[in-house]
Amino acid sequence: MREDFPILATHIGKRPLVYLDNAATTQKPRAVLQAEMDYYEKVNANIHRGAHYLSRLATEQHEQARGTVAAFLHAQSEREVVFTSGCTAGINLAAQVLALSGLVREGDEILVTTDAHHSNIVPWQMLCGRTGAVLRPIPLTPELTFDMAAYEAMLGPRTRIVAAPYISNALGIINPIPEMIAAAKRNRPDCIFLVDGAQSTAHMAVDVQALGCDFYVFSGHKVYAPTGTGALWGREELLEQLPPWLGGGEMIKEVSFDGTTYNDLPFKYEAGTPNIAGNIVLAAALDYVQKIGLNRIDEHEQRLTRNLYDGLTALGGIDILGPREGRGALISVLIPGVHHYDLGTLLDQMGVAVRTGHHCCQPLMQYLGTTGTTRYSFALYNNDDDVAAALSATERALNMLR
Repeated sequence: MREDFPILATHIGKRPLVYLDNAATTQKPRAVLQAEMDYYEKVNANIHRGAHYLSRLATEQHEQARGTVAAFLHAQSEREVVFTSGCTAGINLAAQVLALSGLVREGDEILVTTDAHHSNIVPWQMLCGRTGAVLRPIPLTPELTFDMAAYEAMLGPRTRIVAAPYISNALGIINPIPEMIAAAKRNRPDCIFLVDGAQSTAHMAVDVQALGCDFYVFSGHKVYAPTGTGALWGREELLEQLPPWLGGGEMIKEVSFDGTTYNDLPFKYEAGTPNIAGNIVLAAALDYVQKIGLNRIDEHEQRLTRNLYDGLTALGGIDILGPREGRGALISVLIPGVHHYDLGTLLDQMGVAVRTGHHCCQPLMQYLGTTGTTRYSFALYNNDDDVAAALSATERALNMLR
C-alpha cells in the first residue's frame, strides 16, 4: 500500500523518510486526496437548505458519509453519529451537554484513567467545576497496565461517568474496555461510559453496540482522513435526553423571539455549516481502510510492533514502557541519561520521524517521574525496512549520546 501514499517518497537529506509518528497523525492515501479534490471541483455547495442541484448533491454525499461512519462503528442508527472536528471536540461536546443536563450532581464521581490524554481529563475537570462532581484517576499496575482490581474497588454508588482510552496514546497499552464497561454497568446501570477511540479506530474493528458504551469518539486524521474531522457516537436514547450545546443554524426547527424548537438527531448537535468536504473525505478514508481490512491491518502492525520491541530490547539500556503483549501499534521508551528530545532530533537527522515529549499526558509523565518519552508508532504502510531503519538509527543515536 505504500505507493498509495505520495508523501512516503520524501527524503530527509539523502535518506528516505521513515515515518513512525502515526499516533500523532497518519499520512493520506491518494484515494483520500482525490476525494477532497473531487468535492471542491465537482460538488462544493452548502447543504440541507439549498434547492439547487449542487446543494442537493452535497447534502446527499454528506449524509451518505454519516451512514459510512455509522456502519464503520456498527451503530444502531445514523442518528447516533454526530460529526465533530475530532476526539477533543467530541469529548468536550459530551462533557458540556452532560454539565447542562442536570444528570451530574454535586458529589458524583467521574473516573478517568491515569494514562488519559489531556482531552479526556480537562473537559471532565471543567464539568466538575460546574457541577461539584469529583474527578478520580484510576491507577496503573507496576507493569503500567490498567489496574482492574483497583478500578472495581473504586466503583460505587456515586460513580456517574467513566472515560477511558481504548489504547493509551503514551504507553500503547490496550485497556480492557469491554470488561471496564461491564463492571461499570453492573455497579450502576445508568453510569455513562465514554470510550476515547483516537488510537484504536485505525487499528482494530469497533462495534459500539457490542461494547455497550454510551459515547465513542474518534479523530479522522488518525485514520488517514484530513485534520479537523471526526465523530462522536452516542447512544440514541441518551442523545435524545441531553440538551444541545451550540446554538444556531441546522440545530433548530423553528425560531421565534418567544422560543426555539430544536432539530432532530443528529442535527441537534451540529450547529452551523459543518466541515462538509472533510466529512465526505472522512468516509472515503474509512472506505479505504475497510477495503484493506482492519484485521489484516492489525496483524501487520502487531508483527512490526513486536519486531521493534524485540529489537529495542536487544540494544540494551532502553526502558520500554509496558509489556510486549497487549499493546497497540506504538512503543514509548525512556533511556537513562538521554533526553527524549535529543534522541528524537538525532533520529530525525537520520530520516526517522518519531514523537518526543509528554504526548499530552502530563499527569502520566508525573506518575512516571519524567518529562517525556520517545514514541515510535506504526500505520498500515510501514514495513520491515522501517523497523530495521528505526533500530539502526536508534543504535547510532545512542552511541553518539552516551
